[in-house]
Amino acid sequence: MDMKTLGWTESFEEYMKKITEAAKVPGTSVGLAKEGELIYHQGFGYRDVETKAGITLDTVFGIGSITKSFTCVAIMQLQEAGKLSVHDPIVKYIPEFRLKGGKSVENITIHHFMTHSSGVPSLPSLGYAMKRSMLDDPAAGEVEYDIYNHASIDTYTDLLDYIASFDFELLGPPGTELAYNNDAYGLLGLVIERGSGLPYEQYVKKHILEPAGMKHSVFLVEELGNYANLATCYANRVADGAHEVYAAPIWWDAPAMRAAGFLKASVRDMLSYTEVFRNDGLVGKERILSAKSVEQMISPHVKLGSNQYYGYGLIIHPNYHGIRLIEHTGGIKGVAAQMLIIKETGITATILNNTMSAPIGTMMSGLVCSLQSLPVDTPAYTYPQYDIDEECLPEYVGKYKAHAGIGMTVEVAEGNLVLTMNKAKIPLRSVEVDGFALNVAGNENVLRFTRDLQGNVIRMSLGGMLPLIKEKAI
Repeated sequence: MDMKTLGWTESFEEYMKKITEAAKVPGTSVGLAKEGELIYHQGFGYRDVETKAGITLDTVFGIGSITKSFTCVAIMQLQEAGKLSVHDPIVKYIPEFRLKGGKSVENITIHHFMTHSSGVPSLPSLGYAMKRSMLDDPAAGEVEYDIYNHASIDTYTDLLDYIASFDFELLGPPGTELAYNNDAYGLLGLVIERGSGLPYEQYVKKHILEPAGMKHSVFLVEELGNYANLATCYANRVADGAHEVYAAPIWWDAPAMRAAGFLKASVRDMLSYTEVFRNDGLVGKERILSAKSVEQMISPHVKLGSNQYYGYGLIIHPNYHGIRLIEHTGGIKGVAAQMLIIKETGITATILNNTMSAPIGTMMSGLVCSLQSLPVDTPAYTYPQYDIDEECLPEYVGKYKAHAGIGMTVEVAEGNLVLTMNKAKIPLRSVEVDGFALNVAGNENVLRFTRDLQGNVIRMSLGGMLPLIKEKAI
């Protein structure tokens, strides 16, 4: 199909070349379909830089947390089969689920796990769940995970024991506070196992991957045998003050948390999968879900921001460059992935990269802008200025840290708040009460602060997904 019939701006490919070169992305695969038919594919760079191996529609990359939508599809299938309800308490299927100090878990449901709204904060479990694969990988030293503080988490039992031993305060009653939670999704794999009688990976293969025709989609690359069209993983480091990308071919794995983000797939396979959401549960003639279940998945269950919501393993933007966008991203060492669905125009797309440093949000925005005949660098969201008394700024100052180990600092400099994140200092602009915009790679996101009943700032959340608790003033 001639891309101009979609309103495609011809600068998109030049835009992609510019941003991938600037970010030193080794390889990117972009695919686009309309009404289920492939209309565009382009590989940028290489799947393996050393051998100059090119990228095709069938090159297999990691998809990271896009796996969460597969997990939710599986849950919805089991609900359709009458084997569970999303409103069932988690303890109905995992009676050994406990929190330290006897905190109540009786009201935490499958729905709360699917929407990251259980009240349980993000914990550092993921690093320990990946520990065995990370110990063999020199690239593990370049990330924030401190894998030596705890034994490896290899099984669901290990994960449950770890969660039960961790001392934390709930963010709020179930359904009231949002915290992106890989632990919850890991345990959804156990719910699927107990609801279906099959191991999570086997269930997904039998009931989603195979009927959807996803021939090169696996949890372990070893399952691909001699299949050579596989992207090499790349990692990032700073050497002599310069950003460096280098081959780091070991895939990280977390057996107890595969349901949270460890599937691998090609663009061709992912374009087949996105049909589930575009075509009301059908992939070709195969029904993966009912239309009712799809509608539940793409409904805006929990608010992330002023124009963003979390559904079931999916993020919904009611107005993104003028369209309703359904999407999810994924990122881990060697992976930066994006899928998107625009039901109203019949468009689906997938972008896969072989390094986590790829500017995946910028890529997605540029793609949607092209489809909307907008300049490719048009910001997705802009926020008005909100006047704040400079004397109030010290209330936000302090060191903030998530249980998962990520830390940030807020300071006042020249009459404005400044966020230090990953060693970078980013100015903050007041846009609402307790809300400040920050610009990353040309796109604005909002950092929101939460206060306790006494009016003291106690935590902040970037994009509504990761609460960081205020540790102390500085």
